[in-house]
Amino acid sequence: MNILSSVITYIRRIIKTQTNADISDNLLIDYINRFVINELDARIQLFDYKTKYSFLTTPGVDRYNMPLYNLQIEPGNQTIGYYPVYQGVMGPAYVNGVPVSFHTEKNTFFPNLSNVVQNMQVVDVGDGSVGPYTINLPIGLNNYTPVNPPVNSILRGHVDISGIISTGNNNDPVIGLDLDMDIPITSIDSAVYFTSTDATGKNIIISDSGQFLTGNVNFGLLMNRVPANGGLAPFGYSALVDSTDPLVPYSTTINTINYQTGTATIQFPTAIPVGVNINAQAYFYQSGLPISILAYNNVLTLRSPPSQQFLVELDAYLTPAAYLSTADYIKFGYMSDYIAYGAARKILSDTGDIEQFQFYEILFREQERLVQVRAERQWTATRTQTMYSQGLTQTFGSTVNGGLY
Repeated sequence: MNILSSVITYIRRIIKTQTNADISDNLLIDYINRFVINELDARIQLFDYKTKYSFLTTPGVDRYNMPLYNLQIEPGNQTIGYYPVYQGVMGPAYVNGVPVSFHTEKNTFFPNLSNVVQNMQVVDVGDGSVGPYTINLPIGLNNYTPVNPPVNSILRGHVDISGIISTGNNNDPVIGLDLDMDIPITSIDSAVYFTSTDATGKNIIISDSGQFLTGNVNFGLLMNRVPANGGLAPFGYSALVDSTDPLVPYSTTINTINYQTGTATIQFPTAIPVGVNINAQAYFYQSGLPISILAYNNVLTLRSPPSQQFLVELDAYLTPAAYLSTADYIKFGYMSDYIAYGAARKILSDTGDIEQFQFYEILFREQERLVQVRAERQWTATRTQTMYSQGLTQTFGSTVNGGLY
């Protein structure tokens, strides 16, 4: 009863097609996955899908994407692309067991922990060539390689979850000898900028890309920000140097920034005239134990940036994975009938069988209520807290204007 093949049999009874000649098992599995992946977690929030999401931080890295499922292949070689493993995270949040504040809005997270942009600083001047120029950021980190742990931190560029999906590989962060040009500029959040002007007065804007050098992920790959579509569209980006150019291979760390030492080596796309300023700006932080977490755009941002590996723990809801074989067990057996009705409902809708759709709709809604009751039964085991129900487990009062009430 709780095996996918049994659910398929039940679907066939509902839609009145008993054999593969009318509709194949593979197509039925696809409809099951369409319901489970696209609708289930939006229709009902099950307590059984509530879980813990935890990960270890990387020293100096302040932003972390939520994980993605790998590509899944249905019977018949139907591919299900990447999508988030978790449909949402929530508090309580802990870092190494220490309770920390949890936010979902920038206006509550950043006021006390803002990204303070350092003023534009002249870090070098043009010599009439494209470079390479070796630039040391003006606020020295005084770090050595390897850093254990880093005392100070330059915030790093970041590629969000949509950018990871665009690469076609579930690798986070993006690492290579050259920029992955499949990542849209809208998915890149740069944190370090170098600016100058060429002989025509045109701006040259170089920034980090959120992508990192093969062999040392403390080296960020730099990119050239250029107007797209003749300047009518938002900025795009390009590689500074063709990675196939034998004279300037990326393996020599040209067009990278070392986030630990603050040293960048840049070969500009056009020559910088003699005496023209090269400016830099970045976000500088002293790293330590994070005390606050922001969940936004499927990215977790930590403040302060971690100085070492810390265990981060939050509550989360799982997004259901796909079913890939008729021998798969339904993860929660009590949902078998609900999944069967849900998949059949999508088939009847697609085939335009409105009479059967309407007939089974009341039965589908009944199964949905029965599934939801199991979650509600667990939720009701905990009393809804009020200002009068805190008991002796909380403080006896609050300080207002220096007094206790």
